[in-house]
Amino acid sequence: MYQVFINGYGIIGSRLATAITKDKSINLIGIAKYSADEKTQEAINKGYKVFVPRKLIKEFQNKKYDISGSIEDAINQSDLVIDASTEGNGIKNKRKYYQPLKKKAIFQGGEDRYGKNSVANIIHNSRVNYENTIDKDFVIQGSCNVTGMGKIIQPLIESYDKLIKRFDVVLVRRWADLEDKKEVRDSIVWDKDPHHQDDLKDFIPTANLYVDALKVPSRMMHLHQMTVRFVGRPPSKDDILDNFKNEFGVAILNNAKGTGDIRKKAAELKFDHGDTSMVHIHSELIKIQEDTLKISYSDDQTGMVIPENYMLIESMLLKRRRSDAIRQTDKIFSMKKKKRLLESAFQN
Repeated sequence: MYQVFINGYGIIGSRLATAITKDKSINLIGIAKYSADEKTQEAINKGYKVFVPRKLIKEFQNKKYDISGSIEDAINQSDLVIDASTEGNGIKNKRKYYQPLKKKAIFQGGEDRYGKNSVANIIHNSRVNYENTIDKDFVIQGSCNVTGMGKIIQPLIESYDKLIKRFDVVLVRRWADLEDKKEVRDSIVWDKDPHHQDDLKDFIPTANLYVDALKVPSRMMHLHQMTVRFVGRPPSKDDILDNFKNEFGVAILNNAKGTGDIRKKAAELKFDHGDTSMVHIHSELIKIQEDTLKISYSDDQTGMVIPENYMLIESMLLKRRRSDAIRQTDKIFSMKKKKRLLESAFQN
């Protein structure tokens, strides 16, 4: 049985722990905590072993938390580590733990792909380059926004290829996640140099892509507004939607009134953590005019990358083919069932 450790227990780490414990072929060694707070007891109550920095063991024990050992102890036991630590700590953990102990690691989208603090030489998107990660020791899982763009852009390129001249995407990003304690400011904030463009071109280098990013006062989801310029008139709306009817992790919705509608429905349907774990194309917003296609889709920021991380475990540890990995991922996350339920809930 393969041994996996989650280095961090925030929004991503807690969700991954839920998923991994459903897979009987993988043993979750435990999770890492860096601060002695209520989340520590939450993890213990869920049956996870908790590991902390060696210098903080006494602090946790003094607060009566049942600690299983140091983070280094857990990494020593692992076959693979999912680094879910706060953004920017991935490179520190790689240098301190993963490289010296010769452990495979998955990093999250906030970590550097290039430069002196690069943690890996590949950004993963299961729709595009799953097979390229099988023999890698270090891989970055693309961020939620980058993952969502890949799930839409790649099928369009495969279908229309040289008929597409360029993609322009405005990422309308939520300010904070539902669980975040940070304030949601009453302001629309723009990013002068969003990393999402370069990140996507890392695994779809042929895409003629331009990205703008805005943060808006919401906690619900991201919304991407994509403009696709064609050589001549674009295909029909029905033809466009046909590309996504059988896409894994893409739902086609028609009458949602906003991102909050979808998040509320996910909670009503009792999806784990209230996540849909996919993107949702809003078919009523598709517009075609002259040489231009406009397509908008919402992106489940808290859940999107969780099945993607799991696909990386399937690749880097189990060496499964993509088709087999998708079947296994569907067993753990019920992605196809979620898609059917959401599409049924948001029909004409």
